[in-house]
Amino acid sequence: MKAFTTIILLLLSNTFMTIAWYGHLKFKEMKWFENLGLISVVLISWGIALFEYFFQVPANRIGFRENGGPFSLLQLKIIQEVITLVVFVIFTTVVFRNENFRLNHLIGFGLLILAVYFIFKK
Repeated sequence: MKAFTTIILLLLSNTFMTIAWYGHLKFKEMKWFENLGLISVVLISWGIALFEYFFQVPANRIGFRENGGPFSLLQLKIIQEVITLVVFVIFTTVVFRNENFRLNHLIGFGLLILAVYFIFKK
């Protein structure tokens, strides 16, 4: 159950992080954001990223082996990185329709899955 909770919290965390880091690139297409300056965009992104921490910190505390969770620190990090890339690809293909997911990207993801395998291998 702790593993599942950790992964769900990491998914939520990375969704907010991706929106904060890349969502602002679409602000100019939205009427109410089109004339915002950089400081305003940074503050809005920071406000969105705050929600990332509401999920990231509990995910790491629940999932970390020394706190009674199932994962080592290295395992938590590799899970987080894979989730980050999966969320990013979904976000990019849905929000930025001009980005293409190509074979080299798929191969790279395959290598990341191999990294997960080797990190978790006993």
